[in-house]
Amino acid sequence: MNAPVKNAEEKSSGHLFDYLAILIVVAGLVLFYTLGINIWFKWGIILISLIAAGVLFYVVSPTGLSLHGYVRDSWRELGKVVWPTRKETTQFAWIVLLFVIVLGLFLWLIDSTLAWLLYGVVLGKGS
Repeated sequence: MNAPVKNAEEKSSGHLFDYLAILIVVAGLVLFYTLGINIWFKWGIILISLIAAGVLFYVVSPTGLSLHGYVRDSWRELGKVVWPTRKETTQFAWIVLLFVIVLGLFLWLIDSTLAWLLYGVVLGKGS
């Protein structure tokens, strides 16, 4: 009976780091607009706050850690993909281009035939 409560507490403490990262970025923006210092120092504050929030999110936050694991696993799976050769890619591109041209001509023929049939024959408004 205590397990669901513990799980909810873990989730809320995990999101605490997410909110803290957002708070760091907001604090950097507030300092950017409120401080009357050199513009380069202001941009430095923004840069430092973004870096600090990113490090906090990706290194400490459970959400960031799971995102990092997902990206790492996706990169590993991407390495397993067998990519087509240049010749195969060129051949498939020509096949697709030819199919698009044939389908375009077919649709133009259907459209012209229906326009002639409806406007010229049925309505008598042929050009």
